[in-house]
Amino acid sequence: MKQIPELKGSRRDMMRGVARSSHDQVARVLGTEILSGELEPGTKLAEDDMLARFEISRTVLREVNKTLKAKGFIAAKPRVGTTVLDSTHWNYFDADVLAWKVEQGLDLGFLTDLAEVRIAIGAAAARAAATRRTEEDLAAIRDSLTAMRAAGNRDAFAAADLDFRKAIARASGNALMSSLTGVIETTLTASFQMRQPAAKGDPDLLGHDELAAAIESGDGDRAARAMRTLIGEGFARGGLA
Repeated sequence: MKQIPELKGSRRDMMRGVARSSHDQVARVLGTEILSGELEPGTKLAEDDMLARFEISRTVLREVNKTLKAKGFIAAKPRVGTTVLDSTHWNYFDADVLAWKVEQGLDLGFLTDLAEVRIAIGAAAARAAATRRTEEDLAAIRDSLTAMRAAGNRDAFAAADLDFRKAIARASGNALMSSLTGVIETTLTASFQMRQPAAKGDPDLLGHDELAAAIESGDGDRAARAMRTLIGEGFARGGLA
């Protein structure tokens, strides 16, 4: 049977100063170990081992298991116990799962998968926004562009860029696309913080301008194309745009 690793390093530090009963902290430790492969698929999470390792109660452990099951990390079966599932079961659209994955560092394969999803959702949202946007939506998009130009530091630019993408998603009129966009973009912005303030004429900001203009003109094909270009060029540069 695969061995459960001891709590060590940064994960031990993570637990210090936090109530022993905090199931969120324990779930985070186990979740990151599963994502990293330290806890391999098929590993059994024996109850007694978990109780001893984290010094928590059975009530707290039940909450931990409930959280990890919801994220697709573990499964519990009679006479088998609780075991770690492989990555095909993981819910990457869960805000915690995506954030933990990003914090660990992303390989090219996952970055490519993520870019494809962002392009698919983003292009569809931009196309819909071009025909469904209201004056209020357009005002929100313009305001975020103004904020990007006025940004004096990386964090301010990233926050304005996030507002820009959320405004377009809301303008699509599709609640599911808006929700998915919110999870993905918010997590990436908070975890990477890679965007820099854009100067006037910066190609990145020109891409935002083109996207906004396409939506305002009501041209769905142009808007979808502009979004694909914006995300694709950002991926090619190693950024998030």
